[in-house]
Amino acid sequence: MSGTQYTRRDNAIALGILPLYYLFFNYMLFGAQYFKRLDTFVLATLSAMVLWTPIYFLHSIPALYFRRRFPAVRQTWMRMSLALLVHICMSSVAIITFFYGYKWVGFPGYTFNASRLYTALLIGIAGNAIVNVVHESVYTFERWSQTLSETERFRRANLQSQLEGLKQQVNPHFLFNSLNSLSSLIDDDPERAERFIEELSSVYRYLLQTNTHELTSIQAELRFIESYYHLQRTRYGSALTLKIDVADKHLNALIPPLTLQLLVENAIKHNIVAADQPLCIIIQTDSQNQLRVSNNVQRRQTRVLSNGVGLSNIATKYELLGQGTIDIEDAAGRFTVTLPLLMSQPTLGACSWPVNS
Repeated sequence: MSGTQYTRRDNAIALGILPLYYLFFNYMLFGAQYFKRLDTFVLATLSAMVLWTPIYFLHSIPALYFRRRFPAVRQTWMRMSLALLVHICMSSVAIITFFYGYKWVGFPGYTFNASRLYTALLIGIAGNAIVNVVHESVYTFERWSQTLSETERFRRANLQSQLEGLKQQVNPHFLFNSLNSLSSLIDDDPERAERFIEELSSVYRYLLQTNTHELTSIQAELRFIESYYHLQRTRYGSALTLKIDVADKHLNALIPPLTLQLLVENAIKHNIVAADQPLCIIIQTDSQNQLRVSNNVQRRQTRVLSNGVGLSNIATKYELLGQGTIDIEDAAGRFTVTLPLLMSQPTLGACSWPVNS
């Protein structure tokens, strides 16, 4: 929900309140005279509509500021108290200006009455309290509804990402290639075959562990990607290279699990990997707390079947985390995906996520 403007419900509340407020406020200004003289009734009603309507909506400026400044549900009382204090001051100034302004201009049928002024100020305080509670209740309800919606979207995106990651590892082609590589190693190099089995086990172990975690540390993800790379390296040999340049201070930063695997797998899937056309994938971080995964571009001649789910899921997760967007650049012979690193565990509404480390 946007924090820069009133919502439709806020505006509906205003349209429902203002006509009644015009009548009541003019009665406080003029007393019974307001309903006895037609010219006074018409002029006072039009004046209230023209002058008080923008004053009412000016109250939205501090309200929206405090919504942006204190957006969380736990900050409701802080947000509402500050907004109410400012609104009371604004309304009081407006009410006093009306009472003395009408006296100064000699408004038809108007006689200044200090008692009605004090009563109007007191009722204005009570009215501001009621309106603030109503607006705040609507805002809190919409935030709650949005949180439920985003939590559900994140859950679906996470499950889809896990499914895609698992499918990439369990699909027949991957198993066939892995077992074929293992078969050739058993006779030729038993030690390498044993290492291959260990790395294959690490890959599946990580996949099982991430089924219960929505975030993982860079360090854990790198351990996994090294195992995954070992399996691919066994297949492609020196035609595939992975370079990792991640600063120590970023090792505890967080990203959605399987992010690196999806990006590395995406690079291998869409590019030629051959001895005369080696593919080099680079994973690195920078001083802006960003993670970059890039590779040289050498597109396969045959069309690769892909639905773009991997990059789409990563983008969706970052959107729901509220940590910015991913940047995809395909230029100068390199394909680069830039991801913001989460330097601390985020929250979605009242929900927090477990972290795999």
